[in-house]
Amino acid sequence: MFNLPNSLTLARVGAVPLIILLMYFPGAFTAWLATLVFVAACITDMLDGMLARRRSQVTSMGKFLDPLADKLLICSVLVMLVHQGRAPAWVVILILGRELAVTGMRAIAAERGLVVAADNFGKLKTVLQIVALVPLIFGRELLGLDLPSIGTFLLYAALVLTVFSGGNYLYNFYVNLLHDQGKEDESV
Repeated sequence: MFNLPNSLTLARVGAVPLIILLMYFPGAFTAWLATLVFVAACITDMLDGMLARRRSQVTSMGKFLDPLADKLLICSVLVMLVHQGRAPAWVVILILGRELAVTGMRAIAAERGLVVAADNFGKLKTVLQIVALVPLIFGRELLGLDLPSIGTFLLYAALVLTVFSGGNYLYNFYVNLLHDQGKEDESV
């Protein structure tokens, strides 16, 4: 179902190739543009959920597309940063591995009719990843601040939270799976 919140989510997906294209070209102007488009895409992430709830326009399509759009946006930028030598590959591999693992667990849970919702650690992880990516996308000094170094430090902090929230998600997934298994055993 198409509505404003879902349209914002689709706009975020559409922004990904533009951000990657802008990051591909060197120069201060394209760095500014890539950073601005990324920030705008991140703002749509806040707006789509808020509008969907406020307007009672929460849809299955939105529930599916929103986390997918988030992962596509963040993971694409991370891969491009590795390609450009602005982010350590091992950090990005760990972050991507966590995202794939959580997506797989969500799929298994959904298949069993279970919902393992994102918790506050997962939400904070996403915010910290975004905050780390902004200076890394910009990739240069600004007002005497070494933004690439700040971004790298924040990316390491995001990695710690990414691994922790992934472990927390795995624990919650396992507990829900055991609880669901217990229900199946009782009904037999």
